[in-house]
Amino acid sequence: MLKGLAITPPVLGRISIGKVVEKNGIRLPEKDDQFTITSQVQSRDGWLLHPLNEELRKGQDGKLRSIPIRLLFNEPDLNFRADYSLFDRTTGRPLCVGNGETCKRLTKDGIQSLPCPSPDGCSLAQGGACKPYGRLNVAIGDDDPLGSFVFRTTGYNSIRTLAARLHYLQAISGDRLACLPLELRLRGKSTRQSHGTPIFYVDITVRSGLSMEDALLEAKQLDETRQASGFDQNALDQAAQRGFNNGAFEDTEDDTRTIVEEFFPTIEDQPRHIEPQAQLAAHGKPSLAQKLESQATRNIGKPSVQ
Repeated sequence: MLKGLAITPPVLGRISIGKVVEKNGIRLPEKDDQFTITSQVQSRDGWLLHPLNEELRKGQDGKLRSIPIRLLFNEPDLNFRADYSLFDRTTGRPLCVGNGETCKRLTKDGIQSLPCPSPDGCSLAQGGACKPYGRLNVAIGDDDPLGSFVFRTTGYNSIRTLAARLHYLQAISGDRLACLPLELRLRGKSTRQSHGTPIFYVDITVRSGLSMEDALLEAKQLDETRQASGFDQNALDQAAQRGFNNGAFEDTEDDTRTIVEEFFPTIEDQPRHIEPQAQLAAHGKPSLAQKLESQATRNIGKPSVQ
């Protein structure tokens, strides 16, 4: 195994909520109110759709808002990894990854382990350069039990919800998380801060049409069948953990430019609204209320993903 290279689950495609579009010569992320499943092939017009994208839309009135899935591992943190991530927005290279206590940072002397004060207390994180960043790998269908589709997010609501669900489901299933019939579901909510604009986030539940008790029984039966056939889930989890630990940064340079463009746009590239900016210039340092109003005004009419 090559040292310094994180060995991650094989990826067959992507799950996204939105896309990157070009406006006035600037490429900006545009959010959506539904899932899109794409391949790993990108053309000038964007990512090519995966055949599952159209197949799963049937019976959902054209809006893909739930995806039947299974997980690869019993350990929640292997299926969903979340950390504070800082990328070089020019080159797309990862510079620092931390968990709020410690971080791995690329310095002139190489990669060093340093304290991580979280983005609010880090001088390198100014301007939203460092964000919570999560990656979820899920299996769709039964063709490739070790292949996965990856969903990436920098939304607090998605990260909190996915982390909680996975740990709860692992606990109540008796450590049979990889055997549960699950569903990736898009949920929406409004907050005072969003001024009525819908905020969308991702959740995991048992598959539609099944009660929790039915899902747990199915997981138990599948686990017994796998064990009888010689399927060693514990060994698979251990192999995955070794693979993740083999590198300092999970994302490869092939992926990071696209990740930065979609999830870490520069402040200069983000759309602005003239009136709030003029108000801030007139009154000096903005208050918290002015900041929230400015953000909400820019987002009115646009669904966001959290």
